[in-house]
Amino acid sequence: MGKTRELVLCGLFAALMAVGANVSPFLMIGGIPVTLQLMFAIIAGGMLGSRVGAKAMVVYVALGLIGAPVFAQFKGGPSSILSPTFGFVLSFISVAFVVGLILKKNRSFLGYVTSGVAALLFNYIIGTNFMYLALTFWANAPSGFSYSVAWGWMMAYLPLDIIVTVVSMMTVQRLSKLGPIRNVRPSLHK
Repeated sequence: MGKTRELVLCGLFAALMAVGANVSPFLMIGGIPVTLQLMFAIIAGGMLGSRVGAKAMVVYVALGLIGAPVFAQFKGGPSSILSPTFGFVLSFISVAFVVGLILKKNRSFLGYVTSGVAALLFNYIIGTNFMYLALTFWANAPSGFSYSVAWGWMMAYLPLDIIVTVVSMMTVQRLSKLGPIRNVRPSLHK
């Protein structure tokens, strides 16, 4: 993939992540705010491959950390690192990488299922562990907060995240039939 095309695709997916992070004021299901960040991280990995997909997520995280209001609730800046939910933002780099890596080797039904499960695992393990550490060590954890409580909180989001993951993997599978984004060549019109 050419450097210019890679730059454009990284910027495009960073922008999609910013939009996906901020749909929650408009998209609530059962009182739970919904973001589409996990979806776009999965699609980035599935369509751009592990290396470029992860780079796109690094661009997104870097934009937010330098102050662009691209994180959920239009937040950004270095202080975002202290947010208990920042681990989920960091997990998107791994999500894109692992989805791209698995699908590079196996684009069968099993490959899609495996990469979807891996995406959810990376998202939840990195995000929930960071949240637990943040709430325990520098944010004020509520009384009675424990590691199992942190994981219990996440179970409320799991059904929705499973649906988002399935839809994302179906989207990647359908888009893949059109050919990988990284190999698309613009047509020349005379």
